[in-house]
Amino acid sequence: MKELQLQIGDHSARVSCTSLNLMNFFKRQFTVKENAAQVDLNITIHEGYGNPFTNYEVRVLKGIKTVNFQRADYLIEASLDYKSAIVYVHDELALKHALMNLYSSYIVYHNWGLLIHSSCAVETGKAHIFSGHSGAGKSTAASLSEPRELLSDEASIVKITSDNVTIFDSPFRSELNSEGNGQAAPLASIQLLHQSIQNKREQLKKTDALINLVDKVFYWAHSPEESKKVMGLLKTLVSNVPVYELYFKKDNTFWELIS
Repeated sequence: MKELQLQIGDHSARVSCTSLNLMNFFKRQFTVKENAAQVDLNITIHEGYGNPFTNYEVRVLKGIKTVNFQRADYLIEASLDYKSAIVYVHDELALKHALMNLYSSYIVYHNWGLLIHSSCAVETGKAHIFSGHSGAGKSTAASLSEPRELLSDEASIVKITSDNVTIFDSPFRSELNSEGNGQAAPLASIQLLHQSIQNKREQLKKTDALINLVDKVFYWAHSPEESKKVMGLLKTLVSNVPVYELYFKKDNTFWELIS
């Protein structure tokens, strides 16, 4: 097997794999590190599992020593602390989604942060998230934000502490690749998107913000303890960062309401 060490957020992941195609995927999408002093996740990957993607339904089975996540096109067998995992995938799409599943579970378990379904752009050194229901315009907002640096176009990596919220450059991309320096940035605002004929931005109360963000988190619930961690992280997030309803036209003028 060949090995790579990858940077995800401020974590280091050692990946072992025999597939040249999948190793090239990592080199395209991820930041490759050399001889990291500390390895946070050890992941072994096998190709040729299951069937092509059909839907997002994931079955979760928690045992005495492992947690398994199974979808038609991938299977994850992870340790209870998610520090080690064997991942079986059908193709590159399955690999990306499986890694999102595993990494989200890892950062929630360790109370580090959340993986949020959103795009994120940087303006004058501060990050701004764009989230919403499917089709709300996350990718549209991201593309309209260029030439600003994009830290994500699908899944934002959000580190949450009691007094700071930081966004990291995300390798979990859909269409728009990273063109910036990959530096983390403090999160200044979260926008919940609505396409409209005019631009308008309204701040939400913290309780409403929390309720609206619950279904934006990439998370596969399987225990009350970890679901409680998600809610605790969200509560800290909305306590530190304002959340807005953003009604926007399909041009870049909505940035006048943000910057």
